[in-house]
Amino acid sequence: MGSKYGLQFKATLENVTNVRPVGDDFRWFLKLKCGNCGEVPDKWQYITLADSVPLKGGRGSASMVLKCKLCARENSIGTSCHAEDSERFKTMVQFECRGLEPVDFQPQAGFAAQGAESGTPFPEVNLQEKDWTDYDEKVSESVGIYEVTHKFIKC
Repeated sequence: MGSKYGLQFKATLENVTNVRPVGDDFRWFLKLKCGNCGEVPDKWQYITLADSVPLKGGRGSASMVLKCKLCARENSIGTSCHAEDSERFKTMVQFECRGLEPVDFQPQAGFAAQGAESGTPFPEVNLQEKDWTDYDEKVSESVGIYEVTHKFIKC
């Protein structure tokens, strides 16, 4: 049985709400540590909710199966999505890790948000720079997501 890790996400929101990843093909970019030998590859790995790989020996499926380059151990990771909205840390996604531990996360494009009062949709939010700004025509206000930070918690 694997360990569950929640990816928690926090940002300062200006006039927007409901910041969320969009679609089952949203890419979660992670750095993953091998639980066997402790190796953390330099390369970002991404997984999506839509990906499904059968596990050896008929033990269900995972989003991704990775072979550690150092110790050759086969590890896997699965995802399940859920989010609550607030200024504090909120869990955006859970990863079911077998033999792995997520150690870093890189937000990219593919988020969406909406105007807090206007409901204006902002479907193209890129958080790679950890800051995002736009303008809400409906209420003549600037909108933004700032100081994006994250942490992993064991669930």
